Amino acid sequence: MSERHFVDHDAQTVVIVMTSGPSTPQRCATPFYIGALLAAMDAQVTIFFTMEAVRLIRKGVPDALVAMEGGKRIIEFMRDAKSAGVRFQACSPALPGYEMEAGDLIDEIDEVSSGGALADMILSSDKVLFF
Repeated sequence: MSERHFVDHDAQTVVIVMTSGPSTPQRCATPFYIGALLAAMDAQVTIFFTMEAVRLIRKGVPDALVAMEGGKRIIEFMRDAKSAGVRFQACSPALPGYEMEAGDLIDEIDEVSSGGALADMILSSDKVLFF
């Protein structure tokens, strides 16, 4: 079973700040791949979608997007990360700028939260990666 039902307070925490979106599809697979690897190594990983990355989590968008011709769809990378235990958070202040609401987001999103939540995660995490 890949779903986690416990919190390991000794595990390293990693926040991946995802800013890349559909305009740069070649940058959209790696954060999920790295997130899944880190989660498999028992890190607590959150991917926080902000800026253009919120467009990536609009229903239907990652289903039609690939990082390279002939590669697997971005939604598949996302689902691999989710099944490894990665949490997905969307930045609520970024949504209106792209004419989006919480109801427009893919089911894989765990939470819609503020920029303040991101700042708290950055300050309390062991590692922060930007994509």
